[in-house]
Amino acid sequence: MFTLLGINPTLIDLFLGQFSCMPQARPESSKVKPLRSIATKKAPLSKPAPHPSFSQYQSAVQLMQEGKFDKARALFEKLGQNGAPELLERCRTYLAVCERQSQKRELAFTSSEEQYDYAISLLNTGNYEDARDQFEGLLKKNALADYAHYGLAILNSITGQAEDCLDHLHRAIELNPQNRIQARSDSDFNDMADDPRFTELLYPETT
Repeated sequence: MFTLLGINPTLIDLFLGQFSCMPQARPESSKVKPLRSIATKKAPLSKPAPHPSFSQYQSAVQLMQEGKFDKARALFEKLGQNGAPELLERCRTYLAVCERQSQKRELAFTSSEEQYDYAISLLNTGNYEDARDQFEGLLKKNALADYAHYGLAILNSITGQAEDCLDHLHRAIELNPQNRIQARSDSDFNDMADDPRFTELLYPETT
């Protein structure tokens, strides 16, 4: 049997059969797989640089501890204007200490009586801590200064420190009995009037 173009149909069938046996390509899935997201690792936050005033503050404290109050005061004054907010309150406190110490150095008394009068003026104006420093300074120069003990007795009476008041008054009377008579009419001891130990100290003959 002759066929079109002289090709044997049996050969064509064989050829097509081999072709149909070839594996067919898989259709691509309609689902698109999502891309895996790679978590990016955040860089650690760097600590902010400390405020430069912190090192200045440490220097000022060091100067104060070394007794260089004038230099420390200058630094604390500067920090009070330009320092970190969290340092301001401490700077004000230390500045007051430096000013106080500087003023002490500037005082020069020609006699113990002059220093005592200055201590009494501080006491009368309510500068109790400064007055205490002056009375104690007198006792460092002369432990037998009865007037310094008497001044501390008054100071402790005013500030409500009964035990210290009695101790210093007892010592003042021991060094100079005239202080007993003076204390009897001294209104600065009014807060001690109800204390039986105070009465016994001033009027021993009645006990």
